Amino acid sequence: MLRSTLENLLNRGLPRSVRAGQLCTELDGRRLAVEAPGLGRLLIESTGTSLHLRRGSETADASIVGGPLSLLLTGATSSREPLRRGTVEIRGDAQIAEKFQALLRLLTPDLEEELALLVGDVPAHRAGQLVRGTLRWTRSALDTLWRDIGEYASHESRDLVSRPEGEAFLHDVDALREDVDRLTARLELLEHRAAAP
Repeated sequence: MLRSTLENLLNRGLPRSVRAGQLCTELDGRRLAVEAPGLGRLLIESTGTSLHLRRGSETADASIVGGPLSLLLTGATSSREPLRRGTVEIRGDAQIAEKFQALLRLLTPDLEEELALLVGDVPAHRAGQLVRGTLRWTRSALDTLWRDIGEYASHESRDLVSRPEGEAFLHDVDALREDVDRLTARLELLEHRAAAP
């Protein structure tokens, strides 16, 4: 049920974007497997005019493997951070995987617009505002929490050093390393002079 709904949402966006139509045609007959450990494997196949989604173990031209949140971040944005960190891995033909990613990004439905078709513009807009406000508040609360934990660990429990103390220590280590390098060079020069006739 959910798979067919998602397939309909994606295919409904194809006529709205010329670039999406071009990518879909270029990917005709190609398959992308999206694998999340514990959630299974989803196969996305292009017929040239539409996309089909299904579960299956059939071979794919490319596979994207990772945790659900990392896959969501990779698919929803152009961020390559999950790939750099290694939380998402691409197997097979990387160009096909990138084309599918670009296509899916173009076809990502505007949830507020889809909700407006069901309940009307004003309630959908209000729901969108509520969701965006909740997400902003959540991000702000998490930032504050991490900052407070850092301050507690560095100032009150003294389990961590504060940023200024850490920077001063690293500066002193760098200065000591430079002094040792100069001393080593000086000793080598003196040894060389002493060894010369």
